Amino acid sequence: MRLLVVEDNEVLLDSIVQLLSDEYSVDAATRGDDALFLAEQNIYDLIVLDVMLPGMDGFEVLKALREAHVHTPVLFLTAKDALEDRVRGLNLGGDDYIVKPFQNMELKARIRAILRRTASMMIDQTLSYKGIVMDLQKKKVTIDGDPIALTIKQYELLEYLIQNKDQILTREQIYDRIWGFDSETTVGIVEVYIHHLRRKLAPYHYDKDIQTIRGIGYMLSET
Repeated sequence: MRLLVVEDNEVLLDSIVQLLSDEYSVDAATRGDDALFLAEQNIYDLIVLDVMLPGMDGFEVLKALREAHVHTPVLFLTAKDALEDRVRGLNLGGDDYIVKPFQNMELKARIRAILRRTASMMIDQTLSYKGIVMDLQKKKVTIDGDPIALTIKQYELLEYLIQNKDQILTREQIYDRIWGFDSETTVGIVEVYIHHLRRKLAPYHYDKDIQTIRGIGYMLSET
């Protein structure tokens, strides 16, 4: 799962990124306008968003995202005495807030709670598409009851496709989600991994469900 952390205090930002990197893929930004650009790619499962930011404040970022129909969950970071900020953030469409300074365990717990409430993480820790079942905790995949061996990137690719079944994903979205903005590879790697994943699914006749949308990207769909 991929998270975006937005905080202009670089010491605190580095601390949060280090804390969360043992469980998630984490991107970071220190400015509101940079955060908006990244979040508009719609590749994140959750955004940890500070209120006070240069460029755009957190409220402006969230408002712009919701107007662009990006519904990624947002956890606000707020000052201890800023009750109005907390209320405003929730009214704009934020999902929760945590008051600075906070305990690491509380931050992780609030993130998990939000993810459990969204389609990004099922309560029973499984994700399924027809006969494909993914155990999100054990990182195991079965097809019609048979275990199937996937590499880490193949697993992440299949997970992302299932999470967005019947929706077109551009090559750039897939690349940014699975490999990240700072990857040394090129977007052409997406086509290679789609090919490899289709070969893994072919014995179970699911390869054709990964449809190529010419000139755009891919979509997982029965139709």
